[in-house]
Amino acid sequence: MSVAAVVLAAGASRRLGRPKQEVIIGRETLLQRAVRLACEASLSPIIVVTRADTDYSRALQSAGSVVIGMNLEADEGIASSIRCGISLASSHDVAGAVILSCDQPVLRAEHLRQLIEDHSRITGSAYAGSVGVPAYFPAATFPLLLQLRGDAGARKLLTNARAILAEDLRLDVDTEQDLATARALLETGSGEADLN
Repeated sequence: MSVAAVVLAAGASRRLGRPKQEVIIGRETLLQRAVRLACEASLSPIIVVTRADTDYSRALQSAGSVVIGMNLEADEGIASSIRCGISLASSHDVAGAVILSCDQPVLRAEHLRQLIEDHSRITGSAYAGSVGVPAYFPAATFPLLLQLRGDAGARKLLTNARAILAEDLRLDVDTEQDLATARALLETGSGEADLN
């Protein structure tokens, strides 16, 4: 059975002050990068959850089989995007879903593949002293994900979950400084940017 990807791309990017989904690092936007990595990890279908007032379909047209999910309740917070994506994933015959954000520029396809090695267990990513996304959730947990409310995400479900160490994922693009760090790391090819 396949494993779906739910790419969370409905955030308002308030701290950055512009849509982080459209920020270009290298030759692709952060959203295009997340979708490409999901493709490389053989996740299918790839469900991109967006705000109702955005349209990324043209930007993603070369990415293959992408399902766009319009989150009409995006202002509620991340839980509404998870519900939107998981609801769409539930309509497919999948073993589970990997929930990922589009703002972790050093994420690699290999890490996504590691998350889905055991289709029966919730598996998260360990960094910055906690377990977070990207994270794999078996289909049996979809009813729990559909009950989430507010801006807390699925962190409670990850509390005692299996986790794969990925300390570099603590870099996410929330501010201009984060963006500068990501560009220094990825565009120069040095791999030596300071993530502290």
